[in-house]
Amino acid sequence: MSVVAVSPATPAGSDPDVTLLIPEHDVADPELSIVIPALNEQLTVADFVAWCHEGMKEAGVTGEILIVDSGGDRTTELALAGGARVLKTPKRGLGRAYQDAIPYIRGRYVLMGDCDCTYDFREIVPFVERFRAGAEFVMGSRFRGYIEPGSMPPLHRYLGTPVTTFILNVIFGSHFSDIHCGMRGIARDALIRMDLRSQSWEYASEMVLKSVHMKLRTEEVPIRFLRDREGRLSHHKRAGWLSPWQAAWINLRAMAVYGANFFLYKPGLLLLALGLLLTLPLSFGSLAIGPITFSLHWMLLGVCLAVLGLQCVYMGILSQIFFDYTGEATRKWLVRFPYTRTVVVSGTLFAGGVYLAGLLTVAYVRNGYRLLEGSSVNNLGVTGLLLMIVGFMTFTFTLMLQSTVVAVARR
Repeated sequence: MSVVAVSPATPAGSDPDVTLLIPEHDVADPELSIVIPALNEQLTVADFVAWCHEGMKEAGVTGEILIVDSGGDRTTELALAGGARVLKTPKRGLGRAYQDAIPYIRGRYVLMGDCDCTYDFREIVPFVERFRAGAEFVMGSRFRGYIEPGSMPPLHRYLGTPVTTFILNVIFGSHFSDIHCGMRGIARDALIRMDLRSQSWEYASEMVLKSVHMKLRTEEVPIRFLRDREGRLSHHKRAGWLSPWQAAWINLRAMAVYGANFFLYKPGLLLLALGLLLTLPLSFGSLAIGPITFSLHWMLLGVCLAVLGLQCVYMGILSQIFFDYTGEATRKWLVRFPYTRTVVVSGTLFAGGVYLAGLLTVAYVRNGYRLLEGSSVNNLGVTGLLLMIVGFMTFTFTLMLQSTVVAVARR
């Protein structure tokens, strides 16, 4: 076996710490790239590469196998001997391994997974069929396929994966059944546009979340999930008992970050509506409804809720633009908040608020620097303060909206 280390042909802008090794019998112009990170997987990598060849032959697809090896055992040697390309990288995280691989991927479609022979890459026909039918993102599902007894710890099978999948589906309105399945495929151009940033386990959630933001055509296929080979420990077990909990936490963090709009926009609208309902009807005095008298103190609560709600609404809009891969959200909010009109409205609200607050200030001074007990001018003053805050917040939001659109367009 002869091996060629690539340096002159290394893609422009790639990491100098990364080296591509090419086997003697390499494939030209592959349709599919099987890209697999590996960390000391000499026990299984030879069989895994053989599985990939068998799966590609069964699917009738010309493909390459790219092993991203950051370990120090014989993984590279065995993978090359089996006919796989190997990308030697420093050890710096699972997500980073996929990022390092992107400049070296040649296939139109990319299939990801693990080389520990727990995902059965002999059965890739459904992935290839979905890709050729137009799918851009194809998720494997262990729960819709087969889970070999002993392959998945009960904590993962009955708690971790179902709960986090449910949370993600609620936040994003998606319909995944197994968001942590490592066997998944994506079109190469979609992977590049996705611009993955996660360095560790959370890459899996980032990929799923961005696929929703990008409105990729998504399919889900059942797969087989097998037990670890005798003598092999999973990476979680190698890292210790705390590792699964850390992985779950960073995945939940990714959901919160990429799903920020879920916690902001609609809850903000609810708070804003409730705040205005408690404030505006009381602008000319207290109101009694049954045994409850809604007075100035209720107005102050309403102001707090309205300000908090408006802040959430505006932050939610900005978060929509941050993750707007189609341009639809950006166009929608620019239409609803045109600069000139919004600035005029903001200025009008602020001026109206200054006028009402001025009435309260004049009455306060004339009354010897004391509030007039029971006077409606007190209520008008509180409404004026709310109008000032809303006007100023809307003006600053408009500036941030315009700035964010420019910044996002330059990325």
